[in-house]
Amino acid sequence: MSTDEKKKSQNRQNKEGLVAEISKKVEKANAMVFTNYQGMTHKQLEELKKGLKAANAELVVTKNTLLKIAVGDKAKDLQLDQPTATLFAYNDPIAPLKELAKSIKALKLPSIKLAIFEGKVITEQDVLKLSTLPSKDVLLAQLVGNLKGPLFGLHRALNWNMQKLVMTLKSVEQKKGGEQK
Repeated sequence: MSTDEKKKSQNRQNKEGLVAEISKKVEKANAMVFTNYQGMTHKQLEELKKGLKAANAELVVTKNTLLKIAVGDKAKDLQLDQPTATLFAYNDPIAPLKELAKSIKALKLPSIKLAIFEGKVITEQDVLKLSTLPSKDVLLAQLVGNLKGPLFGLHRALNWNMQKLVMTLKSVEQKKGGEQK
């Protein structure tokens, strides 16, 4: 085996390893956003990656051909041109989208090509709309608050009659106590 053949086989092994790694990320992800990161500096990309990591997501830059192979059937008609960075959201997909939208608002970069959200292909406008939603934790807290609200109102209404009775009795007691002196 010549050195050229060894190099080719090593490159092929590296590429197969990258495809396998990206395929695992695709399977694990709840949402994927494909972006064009052209124009961003290395520092800006690293800051975005750091913010996404805190939101349990990651931004991965790969060659488009390897990405298409890794994504496979999830996006059959995925048209990728220009450099692509893929955001993989693992748990709550809204928090990473908020981080991405914050970067877009501040830098006007990266531009969103398209996204796969819960198995459906969505556009840039849909991604930006989703980023304005509250996170899952906030929505759950609002739901609990809304469910508890009527109970607290009922409790207050039932207690009010008892409080009113006690205040009336106190008032009567004070009047009678003042008359006896």
